[in-house]
Amino acid sequence: MRNFDSLALISALALSFCVVAFIARAKPQSPPSDQPRTPVVVELFTSEGCSSCPPADTLLQRLVAQQPIPNAEIIAIEEHVDYWNHDGWIDPFSAAEWTQRQLVYTPQTNDTGPYTPEMIVDGRTHFVGSDQSKAVASIKDAAARPAVAVTLTAGNAEKNSRDFAITVGKLDAASAGDTAEVWLAITEDGLHSAVSHGENAGRALGHVATLRGMHKVGDIKSGSDSNSFSGHARVKLDSHWNLANVHVIAFVQERKSRAIIGAASTKLPG
Repeated sequence: MRNFDSLALISALALSFCVVAFIARAKPQSPPSDQPRTPVVVELFTSEGCSSCPPADTLLQRLVAQQPIPNAEIIAIEEHVDYWNHDGWIDPFSAAEWTQRQLVYTPQTNDTGPYTPEMIVDGRTHFVGSDQSKAVASIKDAAARPAVAVTLTAGNAEKNSRDFAITVGKLDAASAGDTAEVWLAITEDGLHSAVSHGENAGRALGHVATLRGMHKVGDIKSGSDSNSFSGHARVKLDSHWNLANVHVIAFVQERKSRAIIGAASTKLPG
């Protein structure tokens, strides 16, 4: 009786193993990790003088490090505004230019005025920068939109500068009646501060993709060419930068709507 039970048990186990093996083989395959990703520009307006900003800074760091949306290449630009500098701590990475850039967005975002932390995805969607669910949803939406092709190619390298060639494909993604501009941004990872005064006094703050410089390269001219823009830009290097952590970003932004319709990013070559 025991031998019969043992044989039955062995047969049942063997059958269960076959079923499990079949289910494992029949399980749908995960998409390849190297599937094409659409560049999505995520801007964060922040300040070391703002007590509600560190969680947003941390969220941006996670988004860049984890790249959690399979079809999106998250390109971060962390812009430190200067309107918190009067409250006991001068943010060493702040600039009036980044405040002005945020102000330009205000009519499009229907805000009564600038605030921190504010995250803006592809120049279209804005929200409190520490809202992870909104950030992920906005990046997914942005990655699903058609984007103009942008290529960024390193050229001549000199002691204190690097040259880049920028090419923008045919501008099918632009809004009717709008024009577009080509911009170049330089960011640096790994910056940090030991804050001694203001709302974040006593905190050690770290940053990713801190904006070091930004300028317009040119305007998109109308025409039927396969490439809507081809140009060159020179990045002047600062002796205070850690060049191993510097990224160069080219993006195309509509002048009226402020929507970003294409982008490319590369690390600064040695």
